[in-house]
Amino acid sequence: DWSSTCALPIYFGTAPLPLLVHVHGLVFTSWMILFGIQTALVAANNVRLHRQLGIAGAVVAGLMVVLGTTTAIWSAAQGRAPPGAPPLSFLAIPLFDMVTFPLVVGAGFYYRRRPDVHKRLMLLATIGLSGAAVARIPLAIMKYGPPAFFGLTDLFLVPCIAFDIATRRRIHPVTLWVGLALIASQVLRVAISNSPLWLNFAAWLTSFVP
Repeated sequence: DWSSTCALPIYFGTAPLPLLVHVHGLVFTSWMILFGIQTALVAANNVRLHRQLGIAGAVVAGLMVVLGTTTAIWSAAQGRAPPGAPPLSFLAIPLFDMVTFPLVVGAGFYYRRRPDVHKRLMLLATIGLSGAAVARIPLAIMKYGPPAFFGLTDLFLVPCIAFDIATRRRIHPVTLWVGLALIASQVLRVAISNSPLWLNFAAWLTSFVP
């Protein structure tokens, strides 16, 4: 995602982007890298370093919310959106991410002393955020917009369910209820994105962009 739109725009033939978008891409990519490192540390039973890096994770998560919200509003104000998507309508997609992500991550930090809950919350928060990257996969199905890339993103929930059943013989409550909440948020944002109430709210938000 960041490689094609931020890091190598000349190679991929995309237009140069402002510093805000580059920083946004760098911070969001940092989260994915940190998530991988944290997973490896737990697998190596290095819980002490995992907890120390958790502080950095909290800082990165906070920056993501600020940068994600700012970039989404700026992009809508500039008329930037996927082909065929009205910018103000599409703004509902990333802005909802900036609501669900901190809620799930915040719960993950709160339950950090309960490994079975913590790891599932952090994984589900990351899955919920990956829709933007999935949407950029060059597949013909993407012409159907949010229903397509949300559907593909939700496939990441299948291995989570399979793991729970294989190891616990039932779906963990976090996997079930948070997974359903993420799917419900996807349906909700698509449902309201073209409503007059949302469009007026989006127009008001973007009016603050110079």
